[in-house]
Amino acid sequence: MSTPENGKIRLVLADDESLTRGAVGALLGLEPDLVVVAEAATGDEAVDAVREHRPDIAVLDVEMPGRDGAQVAQWVAVNQSGTRCIILTRHARPGVLRRALAAGAAGFVAKSAPATLLADVIRRVHRGGRYVDPDLAMTALTTEDCPLTDRELEVLRTVDAAGPGGTAADIARRVHLSPGTVRNYLSSAMQKLGAGNRSEAVRYARDHGWL
Repeated sequence: MSTPENGKIRLVLADDESLTRGAVGALLGLEPDLVVVAEAATGDEAVDAVREHRPDIAVLDVEMPGRDGAQVAQWVAVNQSGTRCIILTRHARPGVLRRALAAGAAGFVAKSAPATLLADVIRRVHRGGRYVDPDLAMTALTTEDCPLTDRELEVLRTVDAAGPGGTAADIARRVHLSPGTVRNYLSSAMQKLGAGNRSEAVRYARDHGWL
């Protein structure tokens, strides 16, 4: 943990919504013991900012272009151990919570929380503590078990990695199956999850922490 400059806790703030980022930054800047040393609009920019400024705390939006908040937190845990991460999210999705905590995030705060709470969480995390929004934690504890088989999960992970342009043939080559078998697995997964297409199936599985 780095020593705060002039007694202040140094922050990097990352959010792809410029209005939200500006508002949060301005409110945190009103706190006498906090200072935002850099802002970022993407996950990659957040990594660059943490690498350059070595802040005490990185406040990360969970969904950003490029690396998401959990992936940035994972990079920070491996490469910049003096920085601790707090994840901000608008939606109470248990899978996101699990991924963020597994990636090393020390705080998980809803975007609807007042700025005073976020400031208090920043101080708590800076002192070595942790904080998880109680409602998000309860949702994570009560979420349903995964109904998908290992093969269905493998295919969905590969679909996620291949992106929206990946074809059944592309997926099949990666998982060493025939395109027909891949389509069968995708159809089965979509049916189990009530998804209208494979992108919805991937999103649902990811949000529930199954991928």
